[in-house]
Amino acid sequence: MRSLIRALVLACFVAGLAVLGPGLAYADTVCKVTDPLTGQCKLSVEVPGSSGGSGNNEQTGDGGPKDTGSGHSCYFDPSKQGLSGSGATVPCTSPYGSWSNAYNCYIQAVDPAPPAGDPVWKGHEPGDGAVYNCYQPQTSLLTQIWSADPPEGAASGPSPREVAQMAVEQMNLSAIDIGITPEPGEDRVGLVGMPVWLWVQQPNSQTYGPATASASAGGITVTATARVHQITWDMGDGTTITCDTPGTPYEASYGRKASPDCGHVYTLSSSRKPGEKYTVTASSSWVVNWQGAGQTGTIRLDGLSRSVQIAVGEAQVLVQ
Repeated sequence: MRSLIRALVLACFVAGLAVLGPGLAYADTVCKVTDPLTGQCKLSVEVPGSSGGSGNNEQTGDGGPKDTGSGHSCYFDPSKQGLSGSGATVPCTSPYGSWSNAYNCYIQAVDPAPPAGDPVWKGHEPGDGAVYNCYQPQTSLLTQIWSADPPEGAASGPSPREVAQMAVEQMNLSAIDIGITPEPGEDRVGLVGMPVWLWVQQPNSQTYGPATASASAGGITVTATARVHQITWDMGDGTTITCDTPGTPYEASYGRKASPDCGHVYTLSSSRKPGEKYTVTASSSWVVNWQGAGQTGTIRLDGLSRSVQIAVGEAQVLVQ
């Protein structure tokens, strides 16, 4: 009897695991807040009041814009301080903050915030509202006020969270570079039942963190630090895996061992999938912690993803 053995050679597969070439066929990065051309995270934040308000813009001697013209919304009223004389329009923004007609002064959050128990909190705790400087250049009067919500004027500038988003934009966060066995490629085939290893290929501050940046606007400065919280791997066979680590890169010496922290085992070949390959997608979930203007907060960023395609076959022996 003649025997004809047709099989995917396991030895070739194991040897192929050690050859991890850089030429991965990545799909386009997809993110709700990502520039699709660069694959990097972009948070576009408009700063209210940055145009200087309504009316004509006239250059002053110190190089800063001064808002003039009829119907101007920012107005100093001396009668509120018991002073005589007529009122006058004022620039809506200055180095002291944003003008508030209600308080008759420039409003700017106090950074760092006063300690707990300071009388300016009026019995409230830090984090319950905020404390603001109220500066009136016409009288050189500086006071501090507490407000549960940003006062009129303070709201015309960016919030600390918006400034934090500006800091995140500077980080140019991106989807991870995928490390996987079997390696993607036309001549690379994995086997059903064999461990698949998943990891972040050469992680850096932009793909995994930590990334830190600061931004300033409206008289406040915020520093933000971003880190990947977890990576969700869609394996293309209906299985989703969540890994809290960057994963362990595979080495040939590991042989048929399973990944210690991030892996998968296929139970069916990819022959019925488009192109006879599984599409594996890694989606990063970032956590951004920020602080500034006497406040702290967290921004969660999801949707940074990248994909590769891998072939998985079955080892079969045919006897004739």
